[in-house]
Amino acid sequence: MADLRLGPLLRYVDGSSATVWVETSRPCAAEVRCSDGVRGEARTFQVAGHYYALVPVDGLTPGTERSYEVFLDGTRVWPLPDAPFPPSVIHTPAADATVRVAFGSCRWAAPPEGEKDPVGPDALDTLAARIAADPDGERPDVLLLLGDQVYADETSPATRAWLAARRDLREPPGDQVADYEEYTHLYYESWLDPEVRWLLSTVPSCAIFDDHDIIDDWNTSASWVEDMRAVSWWRERLLSGLMSYWVYQHLGNLAPAELATDPLYAAVRQSPDGTDELRAFACKADADPAAVRWSYRRDFGRVRLLMVDSRAARVLDEANRAMLDPGEAEWLREQVLADRVSYDHLLIGTSLPWLLPHLVHDAEAWDAALCRGERGARWARFGEDLRRKADLEHWAAFPKSFTALADLIAEAGSGPEAPATVLVLSGDVHHAYVAEPKWYTGGPDARVLQLTCSPVHNSVPRWIRFGFRFGWSATARALGRRLARHGRCERPPVSWRHTGGPWFGNQLMTLTLSGRSARLRLEQARETDGRVRLRTVSESELTGESGHKKSRITR
Repeated sequence: MADLRLGPLLRYVDGSSATVWVETSRPCAAEVRCSDGVRGEARTFQVAGHYYALVPVDGLTPGTERSYEVFLDGTRVWPLPDAPFPPSVIHTPAADATVRVAFGSCRWAAPPEGEKDPVGPDALDTLAARIAADPDGERPDVLLLLGDQVYADETSPATRAWLAARRDLREPPGDQVADYEEYTHLYYESWLDPEVRWLLSTVPSCAIFDDHDIIDDWNTSASWVEDMRAVSWWRERLLSGLMSYWVYQHLGNLAPAELATDPLYAAVRQSPDGTDELRAFACKADADPAAVRWSYRRDFGRVRLLMVDSRAARVLDEANRAMLDPGEAEWLREQVLADRVSYDHLLIGTSLPWLLPHLVHDAEAWDAALCRGERGARWARFGEDLRRKADLEHWAAFPKSFTALADLIAEAGSGPEAPATVLVLSGDVHHAYVAEPKWYTGGPDARVLQLTCSPVHNSVPRWIRFGFRFGWSATARALGRRLARHGRCERPPVSWRHTGGPWFGNQLMTLTLSGRSARLRLEQARETDGRVRLRTVSESELTGESGHKKSRITR
């Protein structure tokens, strides 16, 4: 008999269809049976000795909700026996419904129940507990996971013990993940957490990777890539990371219509063992990143979400350095500008923040100038060493891409078809803040904000907290301007100020989007009197007279 190893994960949902992802113990037929009589079924496919299915559920009615169960070869495997949670549900939104988007990044797996949590309460666990306690209350319509869903290079004590039983940790890569099988263990550790498992079964999710899904500083520079390719274990690590990301995260990001025309998905499903097909795809992604697209678009009524790959799509040649390769940049432009009248809010999900504290931005732009030789070979060597040690590789470290995104946002947010908001959603930096840009010329009519929320469950040292707070100060801005002058950096097309934060803790942001109005809430997981709750730290209107006054800055 087939068992349910992992899942179900409710992934894509629109007004009439959904997809449910599962991993099973053996080949079987996976079936989703809804309480309103609608069913969906799919055969499992095999990758590296593991069995998966992405079950499409069609014929759903917009604006309705139904519970569902999962069956394998006709035997019910979900809900789990004696589960303390309410039934998992699929809610199909109405076309004009309010959309709630919760987002965050950077989640270490929570330790087993009863063990002390070294980084404090998990925001996803706490969200799950709140929803389970009040199933008819407010819940997100979608959960955006903005990178570092698993940490291949920073494993837990339990995982290190599991790895040590499998191989000699004195051999590289030591207590880091080495291959596909070890990646599957990371997902088990993270997604078998009972609260998170139930949460992901009942709240749809979208995901994009960041560096720790593969390794810290992944694709920082061309010389970094060259150095890593000389490391004996690196190729297997990279290929396994891309293969597991495709299976565990990327597939569920896609709409059923996209899946139906995806040649790799068809090849893997049709093969008795799709490992070779998937590995060939990962090899292609490594050899020619521009040939593979991890970015994708989702529409939620009148809200458009563009999840942008800011890791694998990079151009790393110093003379042509770009966050997005030309094909990826053109895809983003097309998706932003296509049929603008059909959306009221544009969300650009990118794991790395576009707008950073001023000193951090200027330091990254200065370092990028050094690395491309503005101050000679000696400074270039210093710049590359600093870039790696200080993680100077956000949008600011790709100045042309920073400017291109600013120009695209201004174009999207201008004119009679402009949306009410253009919101850049990011994580990575282990704190949360809100920043608002102002254009020197040609700024948009839409409200534009950088919304950064991280971590979901991780930590940040006190000295880094001080650094991020200092980075917004007037003194830091003056220091940043001196660095920019030394690097002969061009002035960016926007200035910006932080209008909220910085906030530190395990946290989630939630956007509530209704018509042309938008509201933002930041909540942190905190323990009080022995109970863990999500506490609202900040809440604000982003649109309307109180939320938006169009402004410009002068030279």
